[in-house]
Amino acid sequence: MENKRILGKSDLTIVPLIFGGNVFGWTLDEQQSFDILDQFMELGFNAIDTANNYSHWAPGNKGGESETILGNWINSKGNREKIILMTKVGGRFGYDTKPNTQASYIKEQVELSLKRLQTDYIDLYQTHYDDEVTPIEETLRAYEDLIQEGKIKHIGASNIGATRLQESLTISKEQNLPAYISLQPEYNLYDRENYEKTYLKLVEENELAVIPYYSLASGFLSGKYQTESDFTKSARGEGIQKRYWNERGRRIVAALNEVSNAYRTSPSAVALAWLLAQPTITAPIASATKTEHLEAFEAAVQLRLGEEALKKLEEASKY
Repeated sequence: MENKRILGKSDLTIVPLIFGGNVFGWTLDEQQSFDILDQFMELGFNAIDTANNYSHWAPGNKGGESETILGNWINSKGNREKIILMTKVGGRFGYDTKPNTQASYIKEQVELSLKRLQTDYIDLYQTHYDDEVTPIEETLRAYEDLIQEGKIKHIGASNIGATRLQESLTISKEQNLPAYISLQPEYNLYDRENYEKTYLKLVEENELAVIPYYSLASGFLSGKYQTESDFTKSARGEGIQKRYWNERGRRIVAALNEVSNAYRTSPSAVALAWLLAQPTITAPIASATKTEHLEAFEAAVQLRLGEEALKKLEEASKY
């Protein structure tokens, strides 16, 4: 694919849609994961995001399953150089644990991630959750050591408060420490308010790459949910209905249907293309469990929504 984007202030170039690895070892077993990754690469995509604790929530899992599957796939294909590999550290490994961004913990965990991923470097290593108590400088110095050792190339942040993010960027500048080049927030056509009110200005001022997760709002924006009865057809349906199926949610679904019909594409492709049309967004993260999901990814990257379509989606989703 020709339309690549540079990830913030880095030398990393990606096709602007990132595969979300939370499905490996959860809704996809190893063979199914291999198949979907093969198809993803065949379409010309090159960026994959996971985390050291995925998918600890699935019955019988401990965390690390996603990285293990991904590592086995990379090893079987011998394609490490063709991939921009992103993972995270600091998140919980179960509901009785807490986030951790201490230097000793980060250094211990990076070794485990490298081993599972069967690689000697990670392109983008991200603070998954900020524990909010470890001194920022301690976390950044740990990352500095790992960069100097060649184990990681760049650092990013995910679930981190705006104040701590700004403080981190300031300390990086003042003390000449590695700086976050990216932010991975929750952001999509429905969940707009927090990112736009809290992070947008900060992102612009610091030229951060933004790679949002839940780009399709847990599937709500995929076109799968059109009526009340649709929510009874999937295991996640009830939770999605509670969160999204209100007057505004129905308005957004209607607008997605109109625009996708006009462009002869899927609601998923339109929802992702809307994100790609936002000036601060570098690339959405989305997961796939079927080939047709990947078709929506391909369509989204090639889709250029016109002013009228963008205005319609903007109106329907305003909060």
